[in-house]
Amino acid sequence: MKISIAFGGPASGKKRDWDTQVEFLREAEQMGVDIIWSAEAWGMDGVSTLAYLAAVTKKVQLGTGILQISARTPVMTAMTALSMAAISDDRFILGLGVSGPQVVEGLHGISFRQPLTRLRETVDIVRQAFAGEKIRYEGSHHFLPRPGGEGKALRLAQPANEQIPIWLATLGPKSLEYTGQVADGWAGTSFVPTGAAATIGHVHQGALAAGRDPSTIDYQAGGAVQFGNDVEGLLAPRRPGVAFTLGAMGSATTNFYNDAYSRGGFETEAQKVQQLWVEGQREQAVQAVPDELILQTNFLGSTSEVTERVRAYREAGISVLRVQPEGADMQERLDSLGGIVDIVRALNNDDS
Repeated sequence: MKISIAFGGPASGKKRDWDTQVEFLREAEQMGVDIIWSAEAWGMDGVSTLAYLAAVTKKVQLGTGILQISARTPVMTAMTALSMAAISDDRFILGLGVSGPQVVEGLHGISFRQPLTRLRETVDIVRQAFAGEKIRYEGSHHFLPRPGGEGKALRLAQPANEQIPIWLATLGPKSLEYTGQVADGWAGTSFVPTGAAATIGHVHQGALAAGRDPSTIDYQAGGAVQFGNDVEGLLAPRRPGVAFTLGAMGSATTNFYNDAYSRGGFETEAQKVQQLWVEGQREQAVQAVPDELILQTNFLGSTSEVTERVRAYREAGISVLRVQPEGADMQERLDSLGGIVDIVRALNNDDS
């Protein structure tokens, strides 16, 4: 099992915060973290920060977690990925996702219609570019070259590089099956170990249908990490974030995260939280988040409790553990990271 961490997000890029983030991420590399992911929501973009990290790190892989496909043309996505691979000595992972209707339509002004079709077309075009082919495509959302104009099919000037891994952040059953058909990795969210069939199970189905070995795909999921004996005290700070995810990450009718948690065994609870949130009863929504959902989707408690949770993730099929180290300051966050790195190493050693 590998370990990954993410940085950035909606509130990233605060004044004088970047240097602190870089210091933490460089320490994480020294501690043995395998992958660093950049987040791209409505804060920092997912590329420029990784380019900086490519210059100040040496061996850790660097991935976009995720680039929003509606924010860039597919060819620009391919050009960016080829550039990142070149400047990072092929440590780059291209993580892609469809985002959600509020961001896609509200921020980028693009219709969210047929998100899976748009994702398929993006991956198809990116793969053409990676292969060094002249780019020609006729799809529902993308038609290259543009018909009736003066353009012609072009080949990118950068050298071909078909070794760049493509990971997809997907949640719906059909999107998960597509991930199994074409992707190198699954950048998972809303993963519940006891309900792994709701996510990983669909990826496996897609892989088998495409004649692929499901074990050749990387499966990533995880959550916050914090050690301590006061479990309720560790649960409380997590409740608002889970309530926001269930109630606000999407619209009242389209929330992929809520759907995934529902399929994973928390349907009644997820729908209740969403209803309270949409009705404006935010505090009640926070209190309605069940303890068990928080415990299954994070790594909280004593060393033995966290070890059992990591083991549950591994037994459910997760090969890359994404962790979010928590603490009052950088040292406490590094201590949390070090603790779970030690746990993963010990479990890996037990297998060897």
